[in-house]
Amino acid sequence: MIVECVPNFSEGRDPGIIASLGNAAGALLLDTTWDVDHNRSVLTLAGAGDAVAAAALECVKVAARLIDLSGHSGVHPRLGAADVVPFVPVSGVSLEKCAELARDAGRRIWEELRIPVYLYEAAALRPECLRLESVRKLAGNGLAPDFGAGRHPTAGVCVVGARKFLIAWNINLRTADVAVARTFAREIRESSGGLPGVKAIGLPLRTRAQVQVSVNLVDFERTPLYVVFDAVADRCKARGIEIAGSELIGMIPSAALASSAGHDLKWENMRPDLVLENRLQQIR
Repeated sequence: MIVECVPNFSEGRDPGIIASLGNAAGALLLDTTWDVDHNRSVLTLAGAGDAVAAAALECVKVAARLIDLSGHSGVHPRLGAADVVPFVPVSGVSLEKCAELARDAGRRIWEELRIPVYLYEAAALRPECLRLESVRKLAGNGLAPDFGAGRHPTAGVCVVGARKFLIAWNINLRTADVAVARTFAREIRESSGGLPGVKAIGLPLRTRAQVQVSVNLVDFERTPLYVVFDAVADRCKARGIEIAGSELIGMIPSAALASSAGHDLKWENMRPDLVLENRLQQIR
């Protein structure tokens, strides 16, 4: 049984804090990705379900101790220091089992750290909390957490869930006009009538003097990476804008790369050890 957990933390500028988060994950840590403009780090853990859940909880404890949202700034949406903690089935385990792990982890986060928790996707207990973006909106409008109440004074709240593979992927544009990225994001995301399985927002990257179409691809079998890239590239061409490159956040299944083989996605950071199966082979 192999479960992946991809906790997202609201810290991408302090190397010491990021290292402490990784140390808390221990031997189950496969990758750490962080970004200054987003002020966010993403850890990838994998292993037996109970061990992964325990390691994720240790990471959340570190985040609660070291990250103070009251002074936080960054372009990425966030609700908490340990912002999102999703559990993902890899092999020999069902999505429902991952949902059980998520609910138990959420309960412990509240009981041990007094950080209120919302449950989402397969772990959701309420239909209105199925989508992460809905939880962000509803929590901001006063929806009560699934565990606990209110907000932790420095750590905010935590959103814990279970889902299938998600590819977090950014397409960076050589323009400083964030309205362009937001327009492209709106046009390609499924919720606006765009591509199936695509979530997207437009963000500024001030340290690069660029903007970004930040994509969560939740179903790469229905919509391969190259289809998303080409949709953005076509819009860039029509406006005379150059794509600076694309960057993977976290890790990617080999099948997602295979389905876009032969297409130049202008990767900025792709390397063999970011392919999930390659790293799993290394640790077995």
